[in-house]
Amino acid sequence: MRLGISGRLAKAFQAQALTPVLALAGLMLGLAAVMMTPREEEPQIDVTMANVIVPFPGASARDVEHLVATPLERVLSEIEGSKHVYSASRTGVAVLTVEFEVGVPRQAALVRLHDKVLSSGDVLPQGLGVGPPLVKPLGIDDVPVIALTLWSDDPAVDREALAEVARTLQTELKRVPGTRGIEVIGAPERALRVVPDSTKLAAHGLSLSELGAALAAANVVAEPGLRVTADGAIPVTVGTWFANVDDIAELQIAVAEGKSVRVADVAEVRADADRPETYVWHGTPAAGRGPLDGRVPAVTLAVSKKP
Repeated sequence: MRLGISGRLAKAFQAQALTPVLALAGLMLGLAAVMMTPREEEPQIDVTMANVIVPFPGASARDVEHLVATPLERVLSEIEGSKHVYSASRTGVAVLTVEFEVGVPRQAALVRLHDKVLSSGDVLPQGLGVGPPLVKPLGIDDVPVIALTLWSDDPAVDREALAEVARTLQTELKRVPGTRGIEVIGAPERALRVVPDSTKLAAHGLSLSELGAALAAANVVAEPGLRVTADGAIPVTVGTWFANVDDIAELQIAVAEGKSVRVADVAEVRADADRPETYVWHGTPAAGRGPLDGRVPAVTLAVSKKP
């Protein structure tokens, strides 16, 4: 039987006494390479992105696209190391996302982006009210590594109750080492709601606009200047923010017939929840019903880690 090249090589090595030694040496070298090669459970890879936000108050989405987004997109695509440039235009603002090649150092990429944005002011329309661009860096570490969704089968537990639990968990989770940021999604913000009574307003000779103006004027904090002393200059602060229901209810808004008129005299003040900017639902829609049937309100905690 005639042997090919592989067969002749195998036969030659089988006849050599050094073959077991070479096999053992190869095994030892492989083990040494495994032990010496750096390893990480979650290796850090430079994947740099950034949003460039350009305000254009009063402009339509079409004008924002043609006057801001399109010319700035062409300029940003010239940055060395950039991979993709996306833009989204809506009424009053343009958002451009610049994605860099994997491996481009984050600091170098952001410096190039800032330099390009600062030097591209001439491509934006002048005298039309376009605001200065804002650069907001993003990266792979901004992506949440885990999401926790809170929900309940009890119909009495609404989104506001879930938000309270979520904020408590947010405070506790921030103490965990390695945690970078925790975002609460779907939770309404706390708010103080003033519900005016038109009959009581009319009885005191007040209008709804006067009530609104009084509330706006009282909820102001300003720093009119500095107070210079022998120890140095101390900032002077005037006014306070509304902190609770009593602060608003006891606010004097007018004087009628020699008596002080408070907000509580013409309106109901209560602690409430503002309308959430995002909504989270848990469950599967019931067959043949609306998209929200079979689902319950929920709140999600998105946790990101430190680099």
